[in-house]
Amino acid sequence: MLIRKGAEASLYLETWHGRKVILKKRLEKKYRIPELDLTVRIQRTKHEPLIIHKAKKAGVPTPIIYMIDIASSTIVMEFVEGNRLKEILDKLSHEERRNLCKRIGVLVGKLHKSGIIHGDLTTSNMILTPEGKIVFIDFGLSEQSFETESRGVDLHLMKRALLSTHFTNAEECFNSIIEGYREVMGGKTEEVLNKIEEIEKRGRYISER
Repeated sequence: MLIRKGAEASLYLETWHGRKVILKKRLEKKYRIPELDLTVRIQRTKHEPLIIHKAKKAGVPTPIIYMIDIASSTIVMEFVEGNRLKEILDKLSHEERRNLCKRIGVLVGKLHKSGIIHGDLTTSNMILTPEGKIVFIDFGLSEQSFETESRGVDLHLMKRALLSTHFTNAEECFNSIIEGYREVMGGKTEEVLNKIEEIEKRGRYISER
């Protein structure tokens, strides 16, 4: 059953060997040269599970990968039971929301400390399980980097996503995320915050031209 159709891939909810799973199938792009398109899809199909595994080793909960089918550019992974944070964040009490966002910040810090840039840090890509665990999903745009620029872009996207989806609580949420992030990243946090400010200034300059 198709549950989401994105620009890069379609997600299907299926049963696989008695388990409820997500099939992530990368879509063929007609505008690309066929040989190039196949190469890109194969590379991304290989890359995402590797990053997911690396994130798990860094202490960030991610879906279990059951199978990779290179020929069809498909990844079979665990279906994570729970609610996307996008759907519940604004319904929480002030204290619950603050604590949850601080935990998100700790997890983002663990990713960045391990050289993982998620690439799509939004509350749509975080699931709160019934056991209270935060699981990061969709590493399709991820990359490996220790650069402050990459870290800044990642967190800047998170900030923009909060402003877009959780406007009334965005500032409180982002401050709590940075509080958790600082616990892991320590002194490097200020470098990343300065980079976010620089990225925002760039955006304002471009929009004013």
